[in-house]
Amino acid sequence: MNPVIETVGLKRSYRDFDAVKGIDFTVARGELFALLGTNGAGKTSTLELLEGQATPTGGSVRVLGHDPFRERSAVRHRIGVMLQEGGFPPELTVLETVRMWAGCTSGARPADEALDMTNLSDRRAVRVKQLSGGERRRLDLSLALLGRPEVLFLDEPTTGLDAQSRRATWELIRELKLQGTTVLLTTHYLEEAEQLADRLAIMHQGLIATTGRVADVVAERPARISFRLPQDRLLGELPPLPAMGVTRHETVGGTVRLETRDLQRTATELLTWAHRTGVTLHGLDARSASLEEAFMEIAKGLDHEETR
Repeated sequence: MNPVIETVGLKRSYRDFDAVKGIDFTVARGELFALLGTNGAGKTSTLELLEGQATPTGGSVRVLGHDPFRERSAVRHRIGVMLQEGGFPPELTVLETVRMWAGCTSGARPADEALDMTNLSDRRAVRVKQLSGGERRRLDLSLALLGRPEVLFLDEPTTGLDAQSRRATWELIRELKLQGTTVLLTTHYLEEAEQLADRLAIMHQGLIATTGRVADVVAERPARISFRLPQDRLLGELPPLPAMGVTRHETVGGTVRLETRDLQRTATELLTWAHRTGVTLHGLDARSASLEEAFMEIAKGLDHEETR
């Protein structure tokens, strides 16, 4: 099947600054794709091109088979857009705001339904200026969902939300995805991308540094095991670390830290040795790499390369 979103050599420049320097990626129907990156990486500039808010400086972008800028009329009524910050008339109530927006939206769902989806029904009579920052983000999402979009663009959707509201938003996004909605998400919350995304791309200074399934991106980074040995035991008493699958090790303040590409093998051999010798491994902690660790390692590595 043809991808729902496709970019080829996509570029965007502002006078002498190249915000997006030529990127390629695709998003399949029903997929949730996360676009990650440090501040200034080019995420929002890319998103604006996908949404049809601007035309590329170079390359091409297709959404639902159309150029979203030049063929806006063929695309706009089929997509939903949640910007980083929405601008609403402060004196209107929440319900009045949704009804006003619905009047400009083809095939809009009922206002009460849109508010119920984001748990704002009990705030329908409140003026926009009286909403908290988190409530305004939920109102942004309600408006993005009004037109029952086939493709949903979410730019930092949970910024300002408390933990409960963030989890509720995650569940709503999962439900939309199950119903067939294609979602492209930007976020600074790496746990959010790890929880929701099928695939992701990590941008750095206008380019895509890595892309793929979340599990594959994380799997490229080593797992870690840490523990403290009893004072009468030495690290050299363990079986040879390379034979256990350990690729790197260090001891910091009495805590031994091991890195491995095969967590199960290394942990099994470590625990077998401890059981056989009667050693207690204090503070034992074993974990796979997280998306946050992968992200930080990629960003740190790229920054290091640029300063060489």
